[in-house]
Amino acid sequence: MDVSLFDFDLPEAQIALRPAVPRDAARLMVVETGGRITHRSMRDLPDYLRAGDALLVNDTKVIPARLYGQRLRQTGHEKIEAKIEILLHQRLAADRYRVLARPARKLTQGDELLFGGLKARVVSRGQDGEAEIQFALSGAALDAAIAVQGEMPLPPYIVGKRKADARDLSDYQTLFAREEGSVAAPTAGLHFTPELFAALEKKGVRRETVTLHVGLGTFLPVTAADTAQHRMHAEHAVLDGATAARLNAVHAAGGRITAVGTTSLRTLESATSPEGTMQAFDGDTEIFITPGYRFRAVDRLLTNFHLPRSTLFMLVSALMGLEVMKAAYAEAIARGYRFYSYGDACLLIPAR
Repeated sequence: MDVSLFDFDLPEAQIALRPAVPRDAARLMVVETGGRITHRSMRDLPDYLRAGDALLVNDTKVIPARLYGQRLRQTGHEKIEAKIEILLHQRLAADRYRVLARPARKLTQGDELLFGGLKARVVSRGQDGEAEIQFALSGAALDAAIAVQGEMPLPPYIVGKRKADARDLSDYQTLFAREEGSVAAPTAGLHFTPELFAALEKKGVRRETVTLHVGLGTFLPVTAADTAQHRMHAEHAVLDGATAARLNAVHAAGGRITAVGTTSLRTLESATSPEGTMQAFDGDTEIFITPGYRFRAVDRLLTNFHLPRSTLFMLVSALMGLEVMKAAYAEAIARGYRFYSYGDACLLIPAR
């Protein structure tokens, strides 16, 4: 499909720079098949679920993956120093990461990197700003050093307007974050509070968990002219066998599965057979969902409002229909909804 079909104009003033306080005070737009739209609050989410339904969350935890430092290179008798910024996006070994570097064009194999007291060297340089680096520390010692030197990797549309600060250490993390490894939050999960979970539990809605470590694809725009030419970056996802069995039982009993965020949806769809049976999954997924995709497992999606021309807007358009989503986003803009990572929420209810 032509990528320009997924374009729309968004006023900059509607890009949220801070989350709602409390988290479940965020607005909730409910979009149903045929384009029916209702305007509610996140606290009203239990009204759209029933006993026996399952809410599927992603328990990945964001690491402070953005590091600022110096690139050191020996030239003759002189050591040249230059500023460098990296974003860790895929762990390759206990002491190695694949990173997105800026500026990347001047990196060469063997360059020394210094991030405060944390040392590294460039193993190789790839394309589109990617590089592989090896740290002087390894394992838990490296994790501890990154926690000290790193910064929460807020998306470019936020850090272009303000720097990450101490508030983001908690704001940009879900209540159920457990498994470290993401360079971006599964942002639909940021809307939940203990009170909201208590209301869902009281209604008989069960919470189930998957893990998908959000990677570089979150930060990279779609540059291809046609969706068929776009390559998704692989992200590691896990659905254990016991959880898969419980989710199959939900469907067998007539319950619905609501994915909290596109990461939960992509994990479950990657782990489901064409016949709709969910199975244990532990591996990389490159699933790219565009209009025409036949959904196998997920019945509903709770998500944020996404960037134009993004793979995420393509995904929600696949679930609900492109024209329905363009109309819904136009109404969200007209009514002042807050967009992107710290913005408001959208509950999508397709015909199943």
